[in-house]
Amino acid sequence: MRQIAILITFFLLALSPSKAQKVRDLIREKLAYASCNYNTYPDSIPDNLTPAPAGKKPFYLSHYGRHGSRYISNRSGFDIPYRMMLHADSVDELTQTGQRVLDEIQIIMADTEDRWGELTTYGKEQHRKIGRRLVERFPEIFCPGARVKAISTTVPRCIESMGTAITEMLQVEPNLQFSMEASKRTMHYMNHQDNRFRKKYMTPEAQKAYDDYTASRMGNSRLMELIFKNPDIVKEIVDEEHFNYYLMKMGLFQLNTHLSQNTYLRDLFLIDELYLMWQIDNALWYIQHGACKLNGSRQPYSQQWLLRQLIADADSCLQLKQPGAQLRYGHETVLLPLVCLLGINGYDLETDNLDELEEKGWWCSSVFPMGSNVQFVFYRSNPKDKDVLLKVLLNEQEATLPIPTDSAPYYHWTDFRRYCLEKLERYQ
Repeated sequence: MRQIAILITFFLLALSPSKAQKVRDLIREKLAYASCNYNTYPDSIPDNLTPAPAGKKPFYLSHYGRHGSRYISNRSGFDIPYRMMLHADSVDELTQTGQRVLDEIQIIMADTEDRWGELTTYGKEQHRKIGRRLVERFPEIFCPGARVKAISTTVPRCIESMGTAITEMLQVEPNLQFSMEASKRTMHYMNHQDNRFRKKYMTPEAQKAYDDYTASRMGNSRLMELIFKNPDIVKEIVDEEHFNYYLMKMGLFQLNTHLSQNTYLRDLFLIDELYLMWQIDNALWYIQHGACKLNGSRQPYSQQWLLRQLIADADSCLQLKQPGAQLRYGHETVLLPLVCLLGINGYDLETDNLDELEEKGWWCSSVFPMGSNVQFVFYRSNPKDKDVLLKVLLNEQEATLPIPTDSAPYYHWTDFRRYCLEKLERYQ
């Protein structure tokens, strides 16, 4: 027995590095993964959906998606490294590499000016592809005459994402019957940002845990020596931790724009440096929107109104004989807590140990890249069929729910509905 226990211990120890290494591998394969919510949507999606149980066919689809790739929302993030570089340049403290970095930053600043938060060409292409796949994957739903209701937040990049997707869907099936809406009347659930949750996410316990977690991950003396002639002197005008973080972000963010082929800023950083930044961001997103025990595990309930609306809309649409869909276009600060609230793919993880996030697969970059989406696809044999099934797709890939089922990845709608309402009732 003791030998077996020892073997099991060694096996578990061997697993941990491989899990940690997996994030590094993802970053190595796709640098954008390191930038968390600036991650780009996959260029292609495997067509590997599990066939529906015998006799069942899709008839209704409910969706919440994030806008596509955009320019950075405001200039504050870019201004941080830019102003530090200008100050260092004014006192002749830039190396030759530093001068080139400043030139690249000025190109980016000029390109981004007056485009803050706008959808990029890349973002439009993401939604064209997603819209086309919706129709091609579920022709039974998006059939001639099917009614599709599309709702967007009032933010222009979301409205444009909605319009781009719909235009492409009509190219595939011109006889779809669309209605579109972007109104303040729906913002209470389409983009609900509860100040009670925002103000309370960083409790003293959470702040201490986050500070302890990030203490050894901040800063980059190698980068300072690369860019500045006298790093020790320059530290009086350049905050090493902020400079490293925001310059890295600036380089990665360009993967969402037409400057994506310009790799100079990204080439400054090692994979392990990008990985450390990912860890810092991933932990913060967990504290802000995950079921973090350090702040009471309540943050995902910020999307309780959206979940109630999804259920109410489904209840209504299930009564209809004809197929149809409801598409919603919003933001990652809604989609991530919704995924955590539902427990999709284990993202309802509750822990007070930030070191566990990576090991247990709580990787925000996999949830909310630009263009990310959750799709609920409903199945039945005919309009009189009471045993309605659904499956959940996260970024168009089949996902799991913390609900028992006899036909995974399909779940009984009654079970899903009961699980959600009981969870919301317990919170109330």
